[in-house]
Amino acid sequence: MTPVERQSLGDVDARNATLARLRRFVPLAIVGLVTVAVFATGTHRHLSLETLVRHRMAIDAFIAAHSVAAVGAFMLIYITVVALSIPGSVLLTISGGIVFGTLLGGFAALVSATVGATIIFLIASSACGGSLVRRAGPLAAKIADGICSDAFSYLLFLRLVPAFPFFLVNLAAAVVGVKLRTFIIATAIGIVPATFVYAFLGDGLDSVLAAKDAAYQSCLAAGAADCRLHFDLAMLATPRLLAALAALGVIALVPVAIRRLRARPLDRSAPVS
Repeated sequence: MTPVERQSLGDVDARNATLARLRRFVPLAIVGLVTVAVFATGTHRHLSLETLVRHRMAIDAFIAAHSVAAVGAFMLIYITVVALSIPGSVLLTISGGIVFGTLLGGFAALVSATVGATIIFLIASSACGGSLVRRAGPLAAKIADGICSDAFSYLLFLRLVPAFPFFLVNLAAAVVGVKLRTFIIATAIGIVPATFVYAFLGDGLDSVLAAKDAAYQSCLAAGAADCRLHFDLAMLATPRLLAALAALGVIALVPVAIRRLRARPLDRSAPVS
């Protein structure tokens, strides 16, 4: 093979390698574009309790006639929202508790959140994975290795404490190179407490929703121009509830602390007299 042919072959290989790297980002780019489109068109605003109240009768009628399809539609919406990293998983969990009850609504939300998180995790992992951390330098790689060595406990902590945005945890876990099995198990277990708590809270909101809807309808009947439905979800996240979830998160880090203490080398040097 002549030097020209070798150079030509090398150029082709380089182009193929570049295209292969770019192809890895295609799914992530598609997700990003769809997410931008959702926010640009205002579609995300339909994820609200106001929308649920306005269509409650139609939703209840559909559930009564097609219960399995209703649960499937709810789970599909939930998975899509999580996979597109659109904030609203807490609201959907509460809505699941309202329309399906604590157990069914909580279970549907639990499965959907885990599936949606796994989808975006796989997409982000295939796009950048550990390569991004390695390019960031040895310090970033060392930190990532430290996290991955106790990935289950760290992920469990992040899932149990609602202060950390769900979608950011999904992406961060993919970037540092957490194993898929660890990610799925820690996510499924970690979101159980908050999921069923919010589903339970939703299950008990029927009277509140009915009162809000009655006031809204009365306002419309009176001919007022500023009638609106408004729900403050912040009132559900009480300090006591957040403290309880944070305490569970701290408990999840206990094994990490114990392992680190045991791994610390003992100072056996005797003092010089």
